[in-house]
Amino acid sequence: MTLPLERQETAAPARAPGIDTHALAAEVIRKADKSHPADLVLRGTFHKLRAISRGQSREVSRLVFSYYRWQGWLDPRRRLESQLKRAAELASGFAERPETFSDEKLLTRSLPAWASGEIEVAASWVRAIQAEPILWLRARRGAAGELAAALRQAKACGLPDAVWYFGDQDLFHRKEFQTGRFEIQDISSQAVSILCDPQPGQTWWDACAGEGGKTLHLAELMENKGLIWATDRAEWRLKRLKARAARARCFNYRAAFWDGGERLPTRTRFDGVLVDAPCSGIGTWQRNPHARWTTTPEDVRELAEIQKRLLLHAAAAVKPGGRLVYAACTLSRSETQGVAEDIDAQLAGFEPLPLPDLVQPGRPSAPRRWFWPEDLRGNGMFVAAWRRVAPAP
Repeated sequence: MTLPLERQETAAPARAPGIDTHALAAEVIRKADKSHPADLVLRGTFHKLRAISRGQSREVSRLVFSYYRWQGWLDPRRRLESQLKRAAELASGFAERPETFSDEKLLTRSLPAWASGEIEVAASWVRAIQAEPILWLRARRGAAGELAAALRQAKACGLPDAVWYFGDQDLFHRKEFQTGRFEIQDISSQAVSILCDPQPGQTWWDACAGEGGKTLHLAELMENKGLIWATDRAEWRLKRLKARAARARCFNYRAAFWDGGERLPTRTRFDGVLVDAPCSGIGTWQRNPHARWTTTPEDVRELAEIQKRLLLHAAAAVKPGGRLVYAACTLSRSETQGVAEDIDAQLAGFEPLPLPDLVQPGRPSAPRRWFWPEDLRGNGMFVAAWRRVAPAP
């Protein structure tokens, strides 16, 4: 189910006096590196500039991300400000007339050289990640149409509760957000919770919960009945989850620290365990183009080993008949197919669990699912699942 491309009309950003957006974007790029991702540098820069308008911050962000999206097309010998201007021209040209950009040039200039050895590189994927990303919301269950109508510049599409927002309001100040009527969540992330298929009254564990986007979605699908354990190795993420859960009126969860080791945070045995594992983030290369040029093959291999350890440890908490779900917002062979095959071989007492096709409903189920950016117009995502058929030793 590939969503149609639609031109989004946006108003020209308002300009506050004394701020040169091109110079500010260049400053961000000079500070950004592997240890200081561009999106974090942007946040820190905007936090210090209290006088910057929302329109200016959007323009600076667009300039920075366009630079990294089109970096392979730029002449590094030119001044950075000149490269920014050229990147903006390329972004505008691609948005208006993508057919004038050949597949050959897109494939050779838009990705790091090592990518083809780890990823099923196709022109459709590269075209998808060269476009500016869209903003996805997750409405309360069954209320996507109502939310889209309230926000006006929005459309319910793609998945049951997904809403595509193409306006320019500050959504965090909308009463619908403050009263928990929606979350900002990528559509591919929403797909993961749907594939988990948690039922009201069950007990689930979101093992790498982060700030809790999928925890809250699982709770919504469970009608806030039953119990969800949410764990992470970063206490600050769990604190953010607490604030988000209060706003969403989600109270059927427990938060706990887990470092990914063999010692589990609880002796509870679960109907389902979701391991949304740390990964290389290749699936986010549209939304986070800086990562294309900082991620390495070594990162991919190291993270694949971490994912396997997490899955093998977390599997011990699955009760007979329960399911283990592996998700990662990456598309590398090592982390997706490679991890799934190793788990098939190492995980005793489990069998692959068929998952429905959410992109083309009605097609046969399969135990592994890829979501490419061109499928749902969201992040790239991989999902695999297993069912425990024998008690743990």
